[in-house]
Amino acid sequence: MRLLTNMNPMTLWQETIREAEGQCEVALRQELETYLVTLLANYVNQPDLFKQTVAISFLEAQSKHDDLALQRTGDQCLLVTGLFPHFTERKLVKINYFVQVGQASYFSLSHRANDLFALLANHFVTLMDVLQSIRADATLLPLEAYDQWNDLGSRRALRILEEYRAYRNGGR
Repeated sequence: MRLLTNMNPMTLWQETIREAEGQCEVALRQELETYLVTLLANYVNQPDLFKQTVAISFLEAQSKHDDLALQRTGDQCLLVTGLFPHFTERKLVKINYFVQVGQASYFSLSHRANDLFALLANHFVTLMDVLQSIRADATLLPLEAYDQWNDLGSRRALRILEEYRAYRNGGR
């Protein structure tokens, strides 16, 4: 057993993300993996990340052409859908709303910034799946899994549905 206090936080996050990739049976491109690791390391120091609603953040950032605010909005949506998917239920908004706003934020940036944001927009659901896998309670309820698979095309959610079906059918 390894003593975790001897590792730097970036290394810990990188190992966590790689383990989650294995659980999701995906191999993220290096730049996406690095982005997630950096996002998680920075998130630890941002307790006010969820201070403003994403719709207002997105609209203000779009109207002002504020690239940093667009990136923050995309990051906020990615963290909510990945680490706090039940947060959306409390807001009475389906998770696909946050996915769509996050994708739109990153996609808007891809026109003005670089290809990394196009990758983030196009692989948003896969990144969400990876982040959901690192949660202490990573299992989705059947209806949540169905919604994420049906509405978003989440491969992780489909695997969870298949596990529920196999369990219900007695492992057949």
